[in-house]
Amino acid sequence: MPRPLDEQVVVITGASSGIGRETALEFSRRRSAVVLAARNREALEEVSNEAERSGGRPHVVPTDVAGWDEVERLAQEAVERFGRIDTWVNNAAVSAYASVEQTTVEEIARIIQVDLMGQIHGMKAALPHMRRQREGTIVNVASAEARRGVPLQAPYVAAKHGIKGFTDSLRMELEHERSGIQVTLILPSSINTPLFTHARSKLGVKPQPIPPVYEPRVVAEAIVFVAEHPRREVVVGGSGKALTLIERLSPSLADRYMVQGGRMFQQQRTDQPDDGVDNLFGPLPGTGATTGDFGGGSKSESLYTRHLALHPNRKRALTATAIVGTLALVRRIGR
Repeated sequence: MPRPLDEQVVVITGASSGIGRETALEFSRRRSAVVLAARNREALEEVSNEAERSGGRPHVVPTDVAGWDEVERLAQEAVERFGRIDTWVNNAAVSAYASVEQTTVEEIARIIQVDLMGQIHGMKAALPHMRRQREGTIVNVASAEARRGVPLQAPYVAAKHGIKGFTDSLRMELEHERSGIQVTLILPSSINTPLFTHARSKLGVKPQPIPPVYEPRVVAEAIVFVAEHPRREVVVGGSGKALTLIERLSPSLADRYMVQGGRMFQQQRTDQPDDGVDNLFGPLPGTGATTGDFGGGSKSESLYTRHLALHPNRKRALTATAIVGTLALVRRIGR
């Protein structure tokens, strides 16, 4: 079993904003040691100060996860500072909103390098230290889009699909070896983070998350939970779960729903002009933020995640009940 949270050393990439920042603060409230990694040192120092005030033990390591050498150094510095790594959260991501035709090869390569290779770098860097300990938890933050593609985000979607595939393969290898290392895949629904403000846009307007939208703390709470209670996979937000179920039922039906009337194209556009500023190839200045610009109608909790996704036995029982009920209904109709 994993160590109690107040004894854990946690490495978090993408810790300067959004889900990563809120996750760092959630661990800090539970008095974990948190190693904060992102490209923006100023924002990391701000998070570090807040984490310390919350009771955590922070350490800042500016890191671009696209570079293997930097991620390997991040792991080494975490061990040198705190002696071990209990939980490693791969979370850093960048994005661009544009059609495939509009997106340059360089932009696609950068998104894949950060969003997919960045997480692979994190897994590779954490593994030797966790093997030595014979325990540890790797948490990979993907997206509901790891299961179902959407238009205007092809490189991001490809990276998230890749994370799921790589995670599944690694998990089986570690289980076969009885390594003691747990691997969890987190699949968030749309989250109110600065990702959308920071994304490169060729839509002519600022992009926005596909509704409904949840607050970052909903994801952070799930990540903190699995650090102490390992799970194979957690979908955060009922809307994300619905998306995966529709994909399983009929991918072509999901396609038609998204394309009908330009629904999914319109839902990702705001009516605000794009400012032309993004963090695709370099960090933005400033102290960063946890939340984005879409908190007006966002949800502060997910009943599905809290009561079902984090508790597989309840979910299985509910599924079994639904199947029995459906069979009974079919039988009654047949009579």
